[in-house]
Amino acid sequence: MQDPLHNVERLTLYQRVCEIIQADSHRMLCLHALQQLALPQSYLGAGFLRNAIWDFLHNKSTPTPLNDVDVIYFDANNTQPGKDTFYEMQLNEVLPQVKWQVKNQTRMHVLHGHAPYKSCEDAISYWIEKETCVAIALSSADSVALSASASASASAGGNISASSSFETVGPFEILAPFGLQGNFAGTISINPKNPRPDVFNERIQNKRWCEIWPTLTVKR
Repeated sequence: MQDPLHNVERLTLYQRVCEIIQADSHRMLCLHALQQLALPQSYLGAGFLRNAIWDFLHNKSTPTPLNDVDVIYFDANNTQPGKDTFYEMQLNEVLPQVKWQVKNQTRMHVLHGHAPYKSCEDAISYWIEKETCVAIALSSADSVALSASASASASAGGNISASSSFETVGPFEILAPFGLQGNFAGTISINPKNPRPDVFNERIQNKRWCEIWPTLTVKR
């Protein structure tokens, strides 16, 4: 049985994410563009959400530009790489100023020598940094209604039935296999589920995260 106080804290962080993303007009446009495709289990992942939280922690008045926008989805019925390219072209028609990267997670396990992933949530749980293992999408109307019930339960000190890695809050669905505590703590942590220190260190150096967001703390 989960601790109700832990659930309330988790929901508070998810609600803070909602506020951060809703205040970012560019990210909202990206989310709406993805929603138009109606891909199965589709989210915007990695730096799309991670960087927004880091910008918030550093009180940046202007969002740090995104090098690309990572689209993940899970479609076991069509795993041809050409479909990813087709979806990128469709997204480019909506927002041509964005560098879209679309990947069907049903085949990504092959690149890393893992067992087949069961879902987008499972797939992102293997990404190199724990704080990168996050994704967000616009939710359906039914999910918003469910979220309202969860919020009411949390306010009353009740337990929230949603899992610790998936939450629907306000207009968003959020995946966070390791939670959001590390993101809001400003850490960069190696993923214990897929520990690759060489890649971890190379990414920190090449991506200059600690230069762009100087208060971040690296946890190896």
